Amino acid sequence: MIEISTSRTVKDLEGIITLQKKNLRADLTVEEIEQQGFVTVSHKLDDLEKMHHHEPNIIAKDGEKVIAYVLGMTEQSKNDIPRLVEMYESFDHIQYHGKSVAEYQYIVVGQVCVDKDYRGKGLFDQCYQAYKNFFEDKFEFAITEIATINLRSMKAHERIGFKTIDTYTDQMSTEWNVVVWDWR
Repeated sequence: MIEISTSRTVKDLEGIITLQKKNLRADLTVEEIEQQGFVTVSHKLDDLEKMHHHEPNIIAKDGEKVIAYVLGMTEQSKNDIPRLVEMYESFDHIQYHGKSVAEYQYIVVGQVCVDKDYRGKGLFDQCYQAYKNFFEDKFEFAITEIATINLRSMKAHERIGFKTIDTYTDQMSTEWNVVVWDWR
């Protein structure tokens, strides 16, 4: 039986890392990247514990196995995880409805992933609905960045309501779409 909940234990966070490692872009073939999508960042347990200290993540489990997750990162996370500073500072320069993104109360989707064996069963949508239900009273919207070559992820995010508000190319020549799911 599949259960969707918030992450609660170190074992849950370790399950996120296990699933993440199976879906890292660097470890996938070109065909897998094109057909299945990918995740870019490999988190350490310490990073996930710091993020979890501020807000939990949404996870789906089949028994004890984490089979999907949506990570929640707040602005406080940038102080704990230095590699997030650049992303958060970029929000100062992105306009959304006439204001800087930084002027809003928002949560960052740190990453989303569904186990390959469970794709196509609605878990992506169910996890994101749980994410919205959990965070919409605290935040005005969810925001994240998706590599433009990650077409599967872009289509899935657009399907549930994310809209592209900015596109940029990073120092590694990767083009990113900044997308927002407005809950107001």
